Amino acid sequence: MLSNNKFGTSGHKVVIEGFLSGIELSCFVLTDGKSYLTLPSAKDYKRIGEGDIGLNTGGMGSISPVPFASKEFLLKVEKRIIKPTIDGIIKEKIDYVGFLFIGIIKVDEEPYVIEYNVRMGDPETQVVLPRIKNDFLEMMIDTAKGSLKSIKLEIDESTFANVVMVSGGYPEAYERGKKITGLNTSHDSIILHAGTKSEGHDVVTNGGRVLSVISKSIDFQSALEKSYKTINSIDFEGKYYRKDLGFDL
Repeated sequence: MLSNNKFGTSGHKVVIEGFLSGIELSCFVLTDGKSYLTLPSAKDYKRIGEGDIGLNTGGMGSISPVPFASKEFLLKVEKRIIKPTIDGIIKEKIDYVGFLFIGIIKVDEEPYVIEYNVRMGDPETQVVLPRIKNDFLEMMIDTAKGSLKSIKLEIDESTFANVVMVSGGYPEAYERGKKITGLNTSHDSIILHAGTKSEGHDVVTNGGRVLSVISKSIDFQSALEKSYKTINSIDFEGKYYRKDLGFDL
C-alpha cells in the first residue's frame, strides 16, 4: 500500500487505531454552556440476537444504574472526560446548550471515549429519566436560561430495566398492522409506545421497535423479571424480545 503506491496519493497517509477490549456504558451530561450536571449512566443492548450477536438495532433494552460502574470509576469519567469536555466547549467558545451523550468503554478499570453525541440515547433515556426526581421541565428551563448551577440533582437509587419488544424480522423487513393484546392487563411496569397506532378500538404494530417495557426494583435481575412478566401478558403476531439482558453484568 505504501511502498508500491497502490492507492495513489490517498495511500500516502495511514491512521493506526488502537483496539479497545472491554465493556461499554453510556454517560449523559446536561450543560447550559457554562456549568453541567452529570445524569445517571446506563448500559444498552444494540444487537438483535441473544449473547450480543447479529445485526445492530436501534436498541433492544437498557439498564440503569450500571452495576460495573463503581463510584471510583465514575469519578474517573468525571475528572478525565466530562469536565475536560465542558472546559473545552467553553475554551473554544462553542455555543452549545443541551445534552451530551458520551459512549464510554471500560478497559480494565480505566474509561476511554468511544463516541460523542449531542442528544440523549435510545433506549437508555427510558431508564435514565425515571431515576431523576427533579421536575424535568424546570431543569430544561434552567438549562435554557443558563442557570443550571442552581439545580441540585436528586437521583432515585433504584434500578430500572427497559426491555424492547420488536416486530418479527426486525431490523430487516417486518410486517405492520399486527393486533396487540394484553396492554390493559394489570402489571407493575411502564409501557411506552414506539411503533404502534390505533385502528378503531385496536392498537396495532406500526414499526420495528413496537413497545418499551420499563420496570423498577432493587437490582437489575428483579427489575428485568418484572419487565419479562409484563411482556408475557402482551402479545402480537411475530413478537420478539431479548430474554438475556444483563447477561454480561
